Amino acid sequence: MSKVLTKKAVVIGAGISGLTVAVYLQRSGIQTLILEKAAGPGGVSTSWKRNGYTFEGGVHWLIGAKKEIPLHQIWLETGALKEDTSVYFKDPIYTLVDKEGTMPLFRDLHGLEITGFRDRIALWSLRFHLACFNNFHQPISDLSGLRVRHPKPFSISEYVKMLPAVLVTPFLMAQSARQYAKRFKNPRIRALLAAVVEPDINALSFIYTLGTFHVGDSGYPQGGSLKMALNMAETFLSLGGEIRYRTPVEEVFREGKNWSARVGKEVLTADAVVVSADARSAIDTLFKEPLQDGWAKKMRNGLRTTQCMFLGLGVEADLSSWPRSMQIVLPRPLKVAGRTYETIIVNNYATENGYAPEGCSVLTCLLHGPTYAYWKAAKEEGSYAAKKKEVVDNFVEAIGEVIPEIKGAVAVTDLATPLTYERYSSTFEGSYMTDWLPFHRLYHAPIRYREGLYFTGQRTTYSGGLPPAAQSGRTAAQTVCKDLGVEFVGH
Repeated sequence: MSKVLTKKAVVIGAGISGLTVAVYLQRSGIQTLILEKAAGPGGVSTSWKRNGYTFEGGVHWLIGAKKEIPLHQIWLETGALKEDTSVYFKDPIYTLVDKEGTMPLFRDLHGLEITGFRDRIALWSLRFHLACFNNFHQPISDLSGLRVRHPKPFSISEYVKMLPAVLVTPFLMAQSARQYAKRFKNPRIRALLAAVVEPDINALSFIYTLGTFHVGDSGYPQGGSLKMALNMAETFLSLGGEIRYRTPVEEVFREGKNWSARVGKEVLTADAVVVSADARSAIDTLFKEPLQDGWAKKMRNGLRTTQCMFLGLGVEADLSSWPRSMQIVLPRPLKVAGRTYETIIVNNYATENGYAPEGCSVLTCLLHGPTYAYWKAAKEEGSYAAKKKEVVDNFVEAIGEVIPEIKGAVAVTDLATPLTYERYSSTFEGSYMTDWLPFHRLYHAPIRYREGLYFTGQRTTYSGGLPPAAQSGRTAAQTVCKDLGVEFVGH
């Protein structure tokens, strides 16, 4: 360590953002303690085992996996990725599976079945918009007035290169991903493009996400979510930090000059308290009186959450002949939890080492949609377990009509509902990010709420995902360092 630790910080939450801010604070000479309610790190970005099968519940692709992308430096500095971390860059990105067969979506858009002049124009438009984002990335810079050991200077040329993306942003923000995909006449192409992002969110998110694949980024790191989180926790501990798992914080309050976190009868006071728990939940539950600031009221009224049901299957069959990521058009609609799904995205981990016993496979699926109220009502009326079984049974039957190898071969099933996410991670309505709809303004918590009290995480910037989590963590660490007069040490 480069200096004597004289300042103290408490970070609430060991998700990706909390681990990021903690690593940077500890490295900068601020003695940092992480309080985490769960039994391990990662928050909603994690994976878990069931009877020998590993279910990846977090990262499906990582922006910044490519070394040339600036965000990659944050993943290295926090230890999320190591210099020798193996990354799998899947291509095709997704494969449509329907009654007509298969159709791949490659990173260079090769393989799309163009059916006429209208589709040729639509494909040209898609390539044009992707080209506008070829040089776009989330810049990594430093706060003005901050002392930095290894500064990342502001580059005018960097921003000039991103100008094409800025110019087309209003056009993309004004429509949904579904509306954008309707430019194609071929319904199979529309169905395939719907796999990239949720169709209701804005087309900017669609183009940006597809663009990261298009430039060769967005890979799956070996070990996935849990390995990344464990790497970050290990880095933090190696710097002299402390993590207390199974330690939920009951209240955050001001005690004299400093802010404190109460854990049972213990009060932990620090020079900085950083709330890396879900800000939407925190404003109502972490303080004696719910926060009533303008931004908090707007967040309560204007937040639309991204909810999902996560399904995992451990299958006693080798499914390596099936695509890695599939957009499946079901022969019959799947009706579960009060919703109807005509297509589902299924991730196949049959080729990933260590995810299943020899000769076996893992399939996972996220069924998006606002089902929190449905599951909450089921819990209250005592039908929660029965309805979970119903969802699993219906899902297994539906996917078995497409992938016959799983019939009679499903050894392990797992279903996480929004209530599961809420229970383990205290996320608002069991959501893992915020929906960013066309013309919809996102309401965020401030990084610096009061002197000594800070927020970080996906409710403080953009809609969600690992990059905003890491970037907001770095910004929060820099804000704390600036306020405390401490030099920021990035690496």
